[in-house]
Amino acid sequence: MVAPGMQYIEKALAHARYEIIEDDEPYYGEIPELAGVYATGKTLEECRANLMEVIDGWIIVRLRRGLPIPLIDNCTIEEVVRLDQSARA
Repeated sequence: MVAPGMQYIEKALAHARYEIIEDDEPYYGEIPELAGVYATGKTLEECRANLMEVIDGWIIVRLRRGLPIPLIDNCTIEEVVRLDQSARA
């Protein structure tokens, strides 16, 4: 079973846009639906891993501040958690 936050992160990563930039870490990735979520890396794989960490931190900050988590592919953290909790019942 995929952890609730991980399911949201995987859906968000499916929306990632990557490009090559002139930098020491030339791979740049962002999630357009999640304001301020971007990362870089020396390889595409590193960029993707860094982007996963950024999304995770972004979710934690938004939850702690009581800010909404945008819907991605009909999934939010609340919906995923609710589904996970009902599966345990």
